[in-house]
Amino acid sequence: MNLIQYFRDSRAELSRVSWPTRQQVLEGTQAVLIFVVALSLIVYVLDLLFSNVIQLVLP
Repeated sequence: MNLIQYFRDSRAELSRVSWPTRQQVLEGTQAVLIFVVALSLIVYVLDLLFSNVIQLVLP
């Protein structure tokens, strides 16, 4: 298969792709950001908790 045929096939395949709408992309991005912030807060609180427990256990 030559290079030109490869690009033709690639272009044909990309025309069959079901691309998300702008609204779907924004909603997905918002969900990811909320999840990342929530998970970061959970890790931060657990880090504070474990560091305090370790300081109480170790003199």
